[in-house]
Amino acid sequence: MQALTITKIDFYKLFIPLKEPFVISLGPLYNAESVVVRMETSAGITGWGECSPFMSINGESADTGLVVGRYFEQVLLGKDPLDIGERVADMDRVIYANHSIKSAFDMALYDIAARHAGQPLYRFLGGSPHKEIVTDYTVSVGTPEKMAADALKIQEAGFPVIKVKIGKGGAQDVERIKAIRQAVGNEIPLRVDANQGWQVAEAIETLQALAPFNIQHCEEPIARRAFMELPAIRTQSPIPIMADETCGDQYDLKRLLALGACDRINIKLGKSGGIYNALQMIRLAEAAHVEIQLGAFLESRLAMTAFAHLALCSPNIVYFDFDTALMFSQDPVEGGIQYEKNGRITVPDQPGIGAAIAPGFLIPA
Repeated sequence: MQALTITKIDFYKLFIPLKEPFVISLGPLYNAESVVVRMETSAGITGWGECSPFMSINGESADTGLVVGRYFEQVLLGKDPLDIGERVADMDRVIYANHSIKSAFDMALYDIAARHAGQPLYRFLGGSPHKEIVTDYTVSVGTPEKMAADALKIQEAGFPVIKVKIGKGGAQDVERIKAIRQAVGNEIPLRVDANQGWQVAEAIETLQALAPFNIQHCEEPIARRAFMELPAIRTQSPIPIMADETCGDQYDLKRLLALGACDRINIKLGKSGGIYNALQMIRLAEAAHVEIQLGAFLESRLAMTAFAHLALCSPNIVYFDFDTALMFSQDPVEGGIQYEKNGRITVPDQPGIGAAIAPGFLIPA
């Protein structure tokens, strides 16, 4: 049997305005900008991948991703796409970090491998469809009045959990959460994400002040460079601490677990470099009995579908933050996950990821 090889790699830049600005402590976002990778093979199997570079978090942009992607193209053409571990090693030998664009290539490789095996991606990864995936929906940081009104709309839309962006002044953040609770009541769970916005003492004081408000967890309370301070914050916080920006890949996770720095972790493929590394993180979390949230940047339903497949692959993945594709003013994806009532998500069952970018959105880069 003739060996399967990568014969062609195409790159596209996806630019979709958001319905309204998405505001976090690191600044506002007005558009979703992604790099899409389309990988062809000698057997006629095509794989799709996507990344949404986030300059203030992973230090990449769509433009840098396209430049680095050309380097990867040079070393991957003619290689076996089914040997994913070696293809990931090829990219790591080319350049350090650049995890976002690496994740797009990794995703395309897994799409090809699952299609070649005739299995939906979750089955190829050893997962099962017998798990409910329900996404939260996020309130951008703003005035207490605006955030309370947005939270009420989310509750009325049927989402069972509200995620709240904070981190713009601890005392003001407490007022923001108070206003939201006055609008939506105390029953619906809240998740808060400070996106590195607090100082250490401010984080402790704010988390203690938020104790009465039914907060499931707080993501990334302080600057990621100050991760050595997380164990002290965790000890004094009545709210579980979730590591996000500090927890990029399996090496970061090993360090955080050794320090006792967090209760939970947030895995994003744009931080880990893709599914291959994310699976190693999942195994580490399982061994440590740590719960996992799968999250996103501003990817379309293409990448979001890959995330949902991965979510079916571990009992430790219990939190799902897959809402950003719902913020797009246009949906560029054919197939893929479907958003049902009350935040529920259905995952496609055909071989591979089961999603592709519609031809009208394929603008060569």
